[in-house]
Amino acid sequence: MTDRKYILETGWNFDNSYLTLPDKFYTMQKPTPAKSPGLIVLNYPLARSLGLNIGMLQSKDGVEMLSGSQIPEGAMPIAQAYAGHQFGYFTMLGDGRAVLLGEQITPRSERLDIQLKGSGETPYSRNGDGKAALGPMLREFIMSEAMHSLGIETTRSLAVVTTGERVYRESPLEGAILTRVALSHIRVGTFQYAANWGTIEDIRALADYTIKRHYPIIENEENKYLSFLKEVINRQAMLISKWMLTGFIHGVMNTDNMAISGETIDYGPCAFMDDYDPETVFSSIDRNGRYAYGNQPKIAEWNLSRFAETMLPLIHENKDQSVKMAQDAVDEFSKLYNYHWMAGMRAKLGFFGKEEEDEQLINELLDMMNRYHADFTNTFRALTLGKFEETAMSGSKDFSDWLEKRKSRLSGQQEGIDASIQLMKNSNPSVIPRNHRVEEALSAAVNNGDYSVMENLLNILSKPYAYSPEQNEYVELPAEKNKCYKTYCGT
Repeated sequence: MTDRKYILETGWNFDNSYLTLPDKFYTMQKPTPAKSPGLIVLNYPLARSLGLNIGMLQSKDGVEMLSGSQIPEGAMPIAQAYAGHQFGYFTMLGDGRAVLLGEQITPRSERLDIQLKGSGETPYSRNGDGKAALGPMLREFIMSEAMHSLGIETTRSLAVVTTGERVYRESPLEGAILTRVALSHIRVGTFQYAANWGTIEDIRALADYTIKRHYPIIENEENKYLSFLKEVINRQAMLISKWMLTGFIHGVMNTDNMAISGETIDYGPCAFMDDYDPETVFSSIDRNGRYAYGNQPKIAEWNLSRFAETMLPLIHENKDQSVKMAQDAVDEFSKLYNYHWMAGMRAKLGFFGKEEEDEQLINELLDMMNRYHADFTNTFRALTLGKFEETAMSGSKDFSDWLEKRKSRLSGQQEGIDASIQLMKNSNPSVIPRNHRVEEALSAAVNNGDYSVMENLLNILSKPYAYSPEQNEYVELPAEKNKCYKTYCGT
């Protein structure tokens, strides 16, 4: 049992329930000690919610814990095993450059994974060094915290520390470690690993553990495994709809990057769309557009089909019956996604209730935005503020006609215009982590050691729905739209 005095001094309060699973699901693995760790950024609000002592985290011992050079009391570090379809091709994977310290039990009795990312080689590194560079770790910090502030389920970032060592990619880069916080790191790929290299009892053990941890309300249902599949499908439908409603492009929707908890995980080649275009791709490795913005719902359904396949032995003893039950569940994804997406789009346009013409109005707007190369976020911001002249469609007959139809829709509501405007302000972010702003912050930090640009950006992104004057400069698009902007899997 963890010493109570230690908990009070540090705030670390670890449990290690994942180790109750069969040992094929993990390897005991200590992180590689950092040569000379230095704290770069610490998430104070998150640290407080975890019950951690901020002063301790900033001390020499605290920074060494965040770098893996010291193991906190009660932590039992492991590297998790999993598999996955990467761009459609199945392969064995696992934590190649991450170590799970354990599960922090917070003052509110929440159970959250604490993972060190970039902490060195593991048995799953596949000839890699297991380390990470400063730029990509800061990028995940920015993007994950921006997603959290937008109200989108996500893993979070507690801290970034430098290691005092260089990592070698195309050129020598400053090494760093990110402390990632998650509901868990159980993925579709974890179940694929169990189904391909384990037994039915291994799948059952993993499913029972995951249900108890994330979906305890269904534990006593007659067919809890079918209910489990349905719950995961619904959470993903909600999550992907939120991505689409904010113009977020994950960039690498492999099955190992779909968390069973329903959180966004892995911020490698992700970005937010500027001009609305369903074919938008930023990832340098997505050469065929498999994970383009408009493909994300279809890919989510494909990934969920792979998850359903792993659950077949548990859903029903008759294989044909099991397949039918699982397929029926997966077929509900598109309906669930459309429900959540339509509800979100109505809110973005200030619509209360449901009307038959809503879908047509939404599709007409998106079609115009695509044709006129309208910025996704700023178009909805302009509609929210009633500054229609600031949209790319301003002055066109198409847009004028559409505005009249929207005005008619709004006038038929019992709720007044003020209520509609407030609904839109709550649904349309004024600011997002614009690509050029993120790159500006990373360049200042990595190249010049200037973290003030990132701090200012994080402060602005922490209140995306504020519509405050200080956000105005972060609303502006780059001087020249960069159609060739690329992101990379550095994380």
